[in-house]
Amino acid sequence: MRLRPAALLASITLFTAALAPPLAAAELEIPPIQYHQRTLPNGLQVISVEDHASPNVAVQMWYHVGSKDDPQGRSGFAHLFEHLMFKSTKHMHAEQMDRLTEDVGGENNASTGDDVTNYFEVVPSNYLQTLLWAEAERLSNLNVDEPNFKSERAVVEEEYRQSVLANPYGKLFNAIDPYSYTVHPYKRPTIGSIEELEAASLQNVIDFHGTFYRPDNATLIVSGDFDPKQLDAWVDAYFGGIAKPATPVPQVTVQEPARKKNQHYTVTSETAPLPAVAMTWLIPPASDSTDLIPLQIAAALLSQGDSSRLYQSLVYRHQVAQQVGADADGRVGPGLFTAYAILASGHWPAEATKLLNEEIVWLATQPIPAAELDKVKTQLLTRELLQRQTAQGVAFALGQASLINGGVEHVNTDLAALQKVTEADVHRVLQKYVTGAHSVTIDYLPQAATAAPATGKGAAQ
Repeated sequence: MRLRPAALLASITLFTAALAPPLAAAELEIPPIQYHQRTLPNGLQVISVEDHASPNVAVQMWYHVGSKDDPQGRSGFAHLFEHLMFKSTKHMHAEQMDRLTEDVGGENNASTGDDVTNYFEVVPSNYLQTLLWAEAERLSNLNVDEPNFKSERAVVEEEYRQSVLANPYGKLFNAIDPYSYTVHPYKRPTIGSIEELEAASLQNVIDFHGTFYRPDNATLIVSGDFDPKQLDAWVDAYFGGIAKPATPVPQVTVQEPARKKNQHYTVTSETAPLPAVAMTWLIPPASDSTDLIPLQIAAALLSQGDSSRLYQSLVYRHQVAQQVGADADGRVGPGLFTAYAILASGHWPAEATKLLNEEIVWLATQPIPAAELDKVKTQLLTRELLQRQTAQGVAFALGQASLINGGVEHVNTDLAALQKVTEADVHRVLQKYVTGAHSVTIDYLPQAATAAPATGKGAAQ
């Protein structure tokens, strides 16, 4: 997989006026992103934001296909195809996208997620026409042949070895989705598996391309320094003639059932020096911003920075863990609220599980200091606003809103909603989806470790 977009940034330093009290997040008025949206007759969605602050332009193609759409028994296909899109086309050599961007001072990259695959470039604005032609070219004229297929499959398999097998805790994080979902295709890890990739054929790849890489399953986003009329003319010229297939795009309709009981599993590792534990709970789709945004704030209260609740409890006071984290992962379908700990020497998953639960219950039931809540909301808001200081960041925000969060209008409304989240909202969503629901717990043990008491039961890996 190519590098993830810089949507998930590190914690940032906040600047406040020296002679005034800190401004609460709820008091900030944010100018909305002024976007233009249209749909071509062939179904291609086009979103654009004109901004002449710098002579650059970001071009992104978001395809409405992710690992949840992988064929049965072929996990990793969406990820594999991300790589194939950088190979040759009818009118471009392999890796020519690098030449069209890097050689003029720009950059390009791509990423695959559960629901989407996106390709993104930023170049000086006088190269916009070239990039639009190139994106249309690899949508409509990609060479899906045996040499490209085999070479990129080998690259993806090596990536699996590095990120999952060689990483001491790679197997733990790769196991979260398979154990957290029972029937939804989110249970297939995005990176795939070597066995299923090896079982794939060239015809499988050709069929996948024809099924999902089509104009009515794509969103083009352009942000930055351009003339709107010229942009529309170029988009029409390069994308307008790409035919829309007669068959509908397949949609995932599987419904993940509510959990009926807690589940406990053990995964073993040949490389991990210390145990770890991860816990998950099902949460609503990202389009349910009324609940997802408070859940994201709850995750930040638990884990953002050294002053966070999990760090202070598990790392600082009890010294049970050396690393902790929490996340509210919003998806098009059911998402996950996750909390995890990588343990300190001499400690076991059961100890960390107890402390994780205690901190989550405390956050869900006890008063949250106003200063703590405001600090976290301001940190999250500042992170989003910093991202939007570049054309590329604005484009990412538009893509996330349009394809994941339920509609492009969320790019403006979700920041307003974040500032309005109250202590009662955090309590409500935690009690509904976490403390009042069933969990999946994964104990992660070094293979050579002596089993500790109460490490849990379930499938071993």
